[in-house]
Amino acid sequence: MTDACAALHPSGYADGFARANLPPPGEWPDFLFDLPELQYPARLNCVAELLDSASLRGWDGRTALVGARERLTYAQLRERVDRIAHVLRDDLGLATGSRVLLRGANCPMMAACILAVIKAGCIAVPTMPLLRARELGVIASRARVGAVLCAAALRGEVDAMGQGALPLVLFDDPASSDGLEARMQRHPEPFAAPDTAADDVCLISFTSGTTGVPKGTMHFHRDLLAICDGFPRHTLGARGHDIFIGTPPLAFTFGLGGLLLFPLRVGACAVLIEKLSPETLLAAIEQHRATVCFTAPTFYRQMAQLAPRFDLRCLSRSVSAGEALPNATRDAWRAATGLEMIDGIGATEMLHIFISAAGSEVRPGATGKPVPGYRACILDHDGKQVGPGVIGRLAVKGPTGCRYLDDPRQRDYVVDGWNVTGDAYEMDADGYFYYRSRLDDMIISAGYNIAGAEVEEALLHHPAVAECGVVGRADDERGQVVEAHVVLKPGVAASSETAVDLQEFVKARIAPYKYPRVVRFREQLPRTETGKLQRFKLRSDAA
Repeated sequence: MTDACAALHPSGYADGFARANLPPPGEWPDFLFDLPELQYPARLNCVAELLDSASLRGWDGRTALVGARERLTYAQLRERVDRIAHVLRDDLGLATGSRVLLRGANCPMMAACILAVIKAGCIAVPTMPLLRARELGVIASRARVGAVLCAAALRGEVDAMGQGALPLVLFDDPASSDGLEARMQRHPEPFAAPDTAADDVCLISFTSGTTGVPKGTMHFHRDLLAICDGFPRHTLGARGHDIFIGTPPLAFTFGLGGLLLFPLRVGACAVLIEKLSPETLLAAIEQHRATVCFTAPTFYRQMAQLAPRFDLRCLSRSVSAGEALPNATRDAWRAATGLEMIDGIGATEMLHIFISAAGSEVRPGATGKPVPGYRACILDHDGKQVGPGVIGRLAVKGPTGCRYLDDPRQRDYVVDGWNVTGDAYEMDADGYFYYRSRLDDMIISAGYNIAGAEVEEALLHHPAVAECGVVGRADDERGQVVEAHVVLKPGVAASSETAVDLQEFVKARIAPYKYPRVVRFREQLPRTETGKLQRFKLRSDAA
């Protein structure tokens, strides 16, 4: 079944900003709801479905969230969410459909605030803790937010945003008589979610900025349930006894799904810790007996070296997403833990993972197959589908899809009903999808197409390399040459001899024409807060 945007249900919102700023109907992707579990009622509030229904399922006494200083049962989480919803609607006077900017690190209070905004019939606009005033100001202006909920420790950049007329309520500030905790105490009564449509926008999530220009992606109430009924149900096999843990911020859709929505959907528990290093994440897995871990390949590579120092027998599934998973990292993690990594590709535009594989379905080098509910194919430059063995543009459609907030780039992302992710992929005869490169990261040197990810994969097998990023550098003779930005392991000299050794190592592993003709040593690589490598900054350095 395909859903057309022309069939939108009557909105339950008094503030019509979100509907008015959806893309034009002809620019929407196709939406698929073929599976029974993806059939949602026309009137729906996704947080009421997650939390209010938990009581009917007998989950009130289960632990929902664990933080550094507190532990909340499902009943306690629902009560907190209801109190915050009352503050939004009764104290601040926000109309349904109003946008609320959220700023906070991973903790139960930040999670409760996101859930409360949505249950109140408002639209959550979560932001990364490391964003600065200029970036926050752009987001607030683009989404026309009506209020801000902010952790007290992070208010400085909000104050510097230059939008002083916005109501600002601070949390994690119990001493304040006007803080969120004090306001919550005045609203002990349950909160009844307002009437909202399944296709009312409840989340505006801004892309992480790997290209330097974030975009606002608009997601419906039904979308937040659809991602819960896709990857975690069919691939991850999430269960009520699971304990989820990981590093992605709740403001990043990878974290919002993996560390909040997915566990709530099945009555499981999520551990939310504000700042984690590879070592402290391993310690937290051991301490909380976590069963499911979500983090990026960079973390897994570093954790693999430390894993023997910790008791990780509790961990049964580890999920990698956010950027391509090198085979070297997969192998190192398996050798250290015995676990086969669950790789996946998702996108802020698609909300979460849509291609993946787990267990016996894993194939080395492949991301996997489309998650049930999704379809995928490879398109050539003319938008035509190509068969196995041809590298082209990855295209996908399913129950979620791209709807940019008033942005002409919608026409670039959606092509003939397909979401075109910007990734170069190849499909084999069995329907497995293999990542080759970001389309804008393909290096063309002397007529050869060279995928930066393949060169990175080769370099990561060298014992001296901690991490690396590969881009194309303009060259008068060859058009571009391969340039490697390398972070060395402690004790390895950043010398011309080391550079030559790395070049020869790559020549021996892959076709010699792909070797990095330029090697630059760095103390660290530029990454977004979600751990994604910012190759546009490497390209800028190369220029």
